[in-house]
Amino acid sequence: MNIPLIDLKKEYEMYGKNIEKAVIEVMQSGSYILGNKVMQFENEIANYLGVQFAVGVANGTDALLLALEALDIGEGDEVITSPFTFFATAEVIAKVGAKPVFVDIEPNTYNIDVNKIEKAITENTKAIIVVHLFGMAAEMDEIMKIASKYKLKVIEDACQAIGTEYKGKRVGGIGDIGCFSFFPTKNLGAFGDGGLVVTNNPDIFEKICFLRNHGSKERYVHTSIGMNSRLDEIQAAILIEKLKYLDMFIFKRMTVANKYTQELNHLKRKPPQYTDRSHTYHQYCIEVDERDQLINFLKQKGIATGIYYPIPLHLQKALQYLQYQQGDFPVSEKVAKHILALPINPTITVTEQEYIIKAMKEFAGVSS
Repeated sequence: MNIPLIDLKKEYEMYGKNIEKAVIEVMQSGSYILGNKVMQFENEIANYLGVQFAVGVANGTDALLLALEALDIGEGDEVITSPFTFFATAEVIAKVGAKPVFVDIEPNTYNIDVNKIEKAITENTKAIIVVHLFGMAAEMDEIMKIASKYKLKVIEDACQAIGTEYKGKRVGGIGDIGCFSFFPTKNLGAFGDGGLVVTNNPDIFEKICFLRNHGSKERYVHTSIGMNSRLDEIQAAILIEKLKYLDMFIFKRMTVANKYTQELNHLKRKPPQYTDRSHTYHQYCIEVDERDQLINFLKQKGIATGIYYPIPLHLQKALQYLQYQQGDFPVSEKVAKHILALPINPTITVTEQEYIIKAMKEFAGVSS
């Protein structure tokens, strides 16, 4: 067999004709930037996420950057976040001139450890960027309590967690601002780059709208220094069609994840399950001691795997100026050495998953 982490070609077979029709409509319309499709998608996704406002932007990184700029975070400010996430989360903090301040993660969810946040707060702290990593909701009640106590803003990095719920609310709309990515491999992916900023604050919404469009509300009139970060009509049209499949795909991911969890009893560390928050499984990550050997074993059997993430952010060369050292965040460092993602795409068949499970047990010397 040849089993990829995610099979976008197989997904395309399910909705390709509708996508092609939608794209052709845009091409024939002659309206390609900030047209009706973007407006329609913004309305539909806001309704899906349960928020008042949604703004389509060029990508998930820009979504985070615009969120910081909308909150006037810059030189001399500090923003608390996780060292175990994709680089963009800390990159945007540095990009606006602020200082990323890391707090270690929980060993079970891989999200920021709420019990360690307060120790990292200083008089310069202005915000917390909470990452809902791999589709698992972070402990938002405690984070919002801390933010309220110290008058901090909360930005939800939900780039991997669209559709994830926390106590009945979809993530992204719990903090001050929520950010999403539509990179092709995301649970809701475009056919290129795309991103989204959501909020329930009308002032933040208005600011994001003109910041994404060169700081302009009226053509050729610029009241702020903004940027060119607009979700284009073709990607919006594609996302409108794919949004129709999102809940079905999330359900399939959960079904696949549940089977992994039930069948792979020999694994010491698997994604946790809670009654008050959901996991939409952008990745299904386990921890194993003999990771390299397992990767090679599965590769020989045609099974793809992935490592998210091999180097925590505090040890990245680009962030050396922050002067963090090896050992500063032991949980993140330990996880980075052992974590491994198994195929979790929504088009995986029962036969393919059983083949993966059988291979995992064979490697571990466990009887099927």
